[in-house]
Amino acid sequence: MSTLISCQDINKFYGSKQALKDVSFELNQGTTTALVGPNGAGKTTLFSILCNYHLPSSGQVSIMGHKPGSKALFGQVGALPQDAQLDPRFAIKHQLELFGKLQGFSQKEANMECQRVLELVELSEVINERPAALSHGMRKRVTIAQALIGSPQLVMLDEPTAGLDPSNARNIRKLVMDLTGEASFIISSHNLDELERLCDTVLMLENGVLSQRQVGAMISENHSKLTLVIEANQSGIDNAAELLRGIKGVTAIEQLNKVEFIIQYNPLSSVNFDIELLQALSQRGIKYRQLTKGLSLEQQLFA
Repeated sequence: MSTLISCQDINKFYGSKQALKDVSFELNQGTTTALVGPNGAGKTTLFSILCNYHLPSSGQVSIMGHKPGSKALFGQVGALPQDAQLDPRFAIKHQLELFGKLQGFSQKEANMECQRVLELVELSEVINERPAALSHGMRKRVTIAQALIGSPQLVMLDEPTAGLDPSNARNIRKLVMDLTGEASFIISSHNLDELERLCDTVLMLENGVLSQRQVGAMISENHSKLTLVIEANQSGIDNAAELLRGIKGVTAIEQLNKVEFIIQYNPLSSVNFDIELLQALSQRGIKYRQLTKGLSLEQQLFA
């Protein structure tokens, strides 16, 4: 699998403030990567360097073997900045065709590409509308369509579902899943549940310092753990932890809150422990709402 992005010892200063500190990582083509961290961690700075909006103060960045912004990457990288805006003066068709022509498409090709990317985001009907006629969610989907012009190999999305209603957010998640394999994605977001569904690699930034992890590897390491959420409105809930400790095969219980538990068990005790656990819950009169293997991405990153 070929290398998509390689960063070596990236530092970024804004005056005396250091936003990124010796950031190094590599991503392979075909991955969908989450970029996470608290506000002010350096996510937008790293995103901007990868997009060639900003230059690093020191260090080396390579995308598909080339420096960001190089001619060889023309049309190969698409990006959606968090605060991307459409020009209110012009119709969607005019704006997307312009972006197509900037990538070297003829007028006819730009028109066809405009229609193609609007179909991808399920907004073909707005092609002749101006942005003011669209909802916030529709405008966000149009800006994502712009990032997909030319079928780039790398697509970087900064907070693509922020502020969207559940229906629009679901449409964007579906789009990313449908395009997985055709393009590699880097997605910056605070929605860890969403990232857990979409991504296989995590870049975690905190105070400008980065760590890289594989989502699948983290789940594999915790294969002997289950996360259980029980119904809140039931009798005996205060004794749930003790009841869970009494189930055969359970080696430890961590109670995260009133209804959520991490159950550690011996995988050698049973190949169908999850099924036996549900049967034991029923016998003890405990109603459950959710049972998942391993730990959630939130628990893995912030436990």
